Amino acid sequence: MTNPLTFLNKTFGVYNIKGFYIEPTYWQAAAIVFLLFLLILTFARLRYLYIHWSVSKPAVSFLFYGFLLALILEGFLILSGRTMLTEVLGWKNPPKPISTVLDFGRSKLVDTLGIYDAIPESNANEPQTYQSMLSEFEKMSLQDKEMLKSFICEP
Repeated sequence: MTNPLTFLNKTFGVYNIKGFYIEPTYWQAAAIVFLLFLLILTFARLRYLYIHWSVSKPAVSFLFYGFLLALILEGFLILSGRTMLTEVLGWKNPPKPISTVLDFGRSKLVDTLGIYDAIPESNANEPQTYQSMLSEFEKMSLQDKEMLKSFICEP
């Protein structure tokens, strides 16, 4: 009777792959096939759990994605000097405590993101006045003034 370990330690042959000599044995081949089976089984289970997480419990998944989307949108609105609260309620000038909290949150977000040339706090949605437009026009270079005049005056 032969030893079963001698059969498991037999090699398929010697393979030369770019200077590397590989001598696979039967037990190594069996281990690779078993591990590939486990990998396919794991991917199938992961796919099953992912599909059933998003289909069978839509409230949880939509709540997660909605919360994530709200955070992203609120971040963009805060960077532009507004918030969802002031946009929905239509506040031109929110009360001072709310304005202070919004400005503080905006400054923390600007510091976190590392943005240095942002829109000034609480002034982002104020309309331009005649005096502010005139002062901006006076700050322009002569070439920019001529371009602006030609853009406005010529059809």
